[in-house]
Parts: sequence; structure tokens; C-alpha cells
Amino acid sequence: MTQTTPTPAAHSGPGRLITFVGGDGAGKSTLAARLHQALNDAGHRAVLVGKNSTTAADPGLSDYLDRLNTLVYRRDTRVAQACGDHYWLLALAAWYTLQDRLVIQPALAEGTHVVLDNSPHKILARYAVNPGIDPRLTERVFAHLHAGDLVFFLDLSAREALARKGTFTSLEAGHDAGGDEAFVSYQDTVLDQIRHQATAGGWTHLNVGRMDRDQVFKAAATTVSERLGLHL
Repeated sequence: MTQTTPTPAAHSGPGRLITFVGGDGAGKSTLAARLHQALNDAGHRAVLVGKNSTTAADPGLSDYLDRLNTLVYRRDTRVAQACGDHYWLLALAAWYTLQDRLVIQPALAEGTHVVLDNSPHKILARYAVNPGIDPRLTERVFAHLHAGDLVFFLDLSAREALARKGTFTSLEAGHDAGGDEAFVSYQDTVLDQIRHQATAGGWTHLNVGRMDRDQVFKAAATTVSERLGLHL
């Protein structure tokens, strides 16, 4: 059987930004990767951007991005605790700022669609429940980032997420040593904040606890086609 290359889909103007929000274990990365593949298979130009996406057009800038990513995401617990919450909030804001400026915005400007796996909304929710951080500061340091054209909220309870994940990091439990219940308690608190953001932002809500992976993808693909005109 002869294989044919999909004809590029007609598109004019800037690309569209599609983002995913949800608690740890909700399936954001799985859905983002599958949707990115489907967009490319349908002939759309699309890139997948996540917390380790450090490629910019300029090799020197890519190198700088990679070094910043190493500082922000590849750190040990002792360093994280010593530096404190305000430092990490601003370090994360620096990372998202450069990812937005050097990777996302150039792609959108050239008509390439961006699938953003690791959106900053979960960071906003985590700091919103941190009593040591003024929530107005958190909102301000992320306010300049490019807003998503379509935001999916993958809603999954913390207990269901724990059953899927099996294990979790100290960060995912709010640095509480209380075991599984600490994870559930912290994640439920963060989810309440995400749900508030979802209501205020008019995000597309997917109750993924009642859906298998194929159903989640089908619902997301239908929404992309209907809302953005990107047929899959």
C-alpha cells in the first residue's frame, strides 16, 4: 500500500495556542501529545511545548533557555527548601516569560499552532493556596503571558489521580510528609483554585474521571475543530 503525506491544511494568520490545565495525574501530557500528533497528521503545522521545551530559533538563546530550565526544574530538595517560595515563584515566572517570548510567540507569529502541555495556571493555583505568598504578586508576575485561544480543564479528583499515579513527589503533596492523605488534601485544595480559574476564564471542562483516554481525545478534538476551525 502506498502511503501519502497529508496535504497541509489551509491556514492564514497567526497560529493558535491550545493549553491544558489540571491536577497532577489528570492526563494533561498524554492528551497534549496525542492532540499535537493529530494536528500534524491532519496537515496543520503544530509544535508541542512543555516544561523541558528549550528550543529557540537562535542556538545561543536555546542554550540559555536550557540552562535556565536546569536551574528551575532539575533541582534537589535541599536547594528548593533553602531558596524559599518567593525565589521559586520568580524563577518560574522567568522561565515562563522566556518560553513565551522565545518559543511560543515566534511560533504563533509564523502561523504554527502551539500545544502547551505545562501551562502556568497550575502554578497560579499552587501559589494561591500558599499562605506565605500574596496572591496578587503571583497574578502580576504571570499576567503578561500570551493567553490561550483554547484552554482545556481536565477535571479529575485527587483520589482518582492518586489511584492512577501510584506514587507522587513531595511537591505534589505540598511538601507534607503525611503520605497519601497529604497528597489528596493538597491536590484537592489546588483543584478548588483551578476550578475557580476555569469558571472565570470560560475554559472547556472535561470530566476525565468518567472518560477513557479515547473519549477524552475525541472530546478535545471535536472542540478544537468547532472552536478553532482546525479539523482533525
